[in-house]
Amino acid sequence: MQLMQGQTVIITGAGRGIGASAARLFAQHGANVVVSDLDAEPANDVALDIREQGGEAIAVPGDVNDPDFAPRLMEECINKYGILNVLINNAGYTWDGMIHKMTDKQWDAMQDVHAKAPFRLIRAASPYMRDAAKQEMANGEHPVPRCIINVSSTSGLHGNAGQANYSLAKMGIVGLTKTLAKEWGPFGIRSNAIAYGYIETRLTQDKAQGESIQVDGEDIPLGIPDHLRGMVNMLIPLGRSGTAEEAAGAMVLLASPLAAYINGHCLEVTGGLGI
Repeated sequence: MQLMQGQTVIITGAGRGIGASAARLFAQHGANVVVSDLDAEPANDVALDIREQGGEAIAVPGDVNDPDFAPRLMEECINKYGILNVLINNAGYTWDGMIHKMTDKQWDAMQDVHAKAPFRLIRAASPYMRDAAKQEMANGEHPVPRCIINVSSTSGLHGNAGQANYSLAKMGIVGLTKTLAKEWGPFGIRSNAIAYGYIETRLTQDKAQGESIQVDGEDIPLGIPDHLRGMVNMLIPLGRSGTAEEAAGAMVLLASPLAAYINGHCLEVTGGLGI
């Protein structure tokens, strides 16, 4: 059964990890997918892979921190597919440091990508989601399915040493989600968040592998020390980290008709970590 047949989904940070897995899974369920990522090559690769598998996708690379990007992303989506049903704010990264050593640049970077960027994207989507639903209701029609999914983290819900900047932003996105649920709920638009735990992505790989992301010309190392990776698995009741494919399943679940009455919720996808 294809849960998302004919719907159009925008996913930021969809060139790798959870976002890429989600793009492929939404396509398998019949959605048109707009693959957005900071890096053009992986975004194009994911979109091409979806099309080669018989799905429908386009790539719209760009920086979510660019004030001009959100309107362009929406325009390209509407120009291609004519409608926007699901917006998933997934793009992000970590830039860790203990509070007494953290710089203003580190602090601001996390607020920008995890809080300001989703706000700008939601605002840019409002003509195609809120206003469109309002017009449908004015015409006596039942609004078509629409929803927002914002990616949070257990670091936001429970805090995490070395991640004061990330934790604040990821808790803030939960507040934004709940506010949006109240503002847009009357138009039939659901808003939910997902707080991921230990999922195998670039952000949780062994830091010694040396992968990084470049921000304003500065290379930010990604990952966590390997000895901490082993310790985390001991704290997860399921005894293992989650896969990107499992994490993607939560996105499809919340976007699908199976979650039609779920609104303003933060779903913890953690294997039981933190209970």
